[in-house]
Amino acid sequence: MRKKRGFASLVAVIGAAMAVTGGGVSASAATVTHVYIAGDSTASTYVSAQAPRAGWGQALPVFLTPNAVAVNVAKSGASSKSFIDLGRLDHILGLIKKGDYLLISFGHNDEKSDDPARYTEPSTTYKQYLSQYIDKSRAKGAIPILLTPVERRHFGSTGVITPSHGAYPAAMRELAAAKRVPLVDLTAASTALWNRAGVEGTKKYFMIFPAGKYPNYPDGSQDNTHFQASGAIEVARLIATALRDQGAVPAADFRQLTATIPTSAIVWPATAPY
Repeated sequence: MRKKRGFASLVAVIGAAMAVTGGGVSASAATVTHVYIAGDSTASTYVSAQAPRAGWGQALPVFLTPNAVAVNVAKSGASSKSFIDLGRLDHILGLIKKGDYLLISFGHNDEKSDDPARYTEPSTTYKQYLSQYIDKSRAKGAIPILLTPVERRHFGSTGVITPSHGAYPAAMRELAAAKRVPLVDLTAASTALWNRAGVEGTKKYFMIFPAGKYPNYPDGSQDNTHFQASGAIEVARLIATALRDQGAVPAADFRQLTATIPTSAIVWPATAPY
């Protein structure tokens, strides 16, 4: 029971964050659609002691109208397997209702073959675990949407992004086609964005900065996987735009998709919401 109460408070925290970021007055409970996020550290919500680190799920409310509320359940270090083993999918299923959405994005930690608690094999167990999210959310009347893993900042010698996710994005695309699930190819979209920004331009998106720039990171950071606020915002923009353009989520649920968004639009809670 304690976990369920904490989970309910998560919805309230995210809703409050929307108001802070300009979401406006919430629509009535009867008309609000919830967008649940099942993912890993690239999507997670980070606390104020970790700023400027942010996940795209933490930034997604910036692009949602009061018609939709993001409920970010992503967990740092999770794979499609461990997320289920930890009971987080079950918690979502206890709350999700007909007409809600479930964004599903894993891959970074599924790739860790030296960790049996998280590893999945692309053509078999990865698809099997992802299928549980799809089938179980559909059974609740919700709409699952697959997102291939966001690409890392790994540039080759020619200044072009080197793919880092192996066979996982293709496996997810195959599963989406087989099960007729909407798919956001975030691997492809983020790769294109990083290539446009280039080696130097992408540094502002990732946790790459010198010592002394941020109080929470006195020694600096050279992290090519996780995002600063600006990177989280731009990845969330890619996702929101794709969802709108594909008609996977109604256009009325989105706002300011082409606007310049200040990093102050991100909300970092004092304590972890879940």
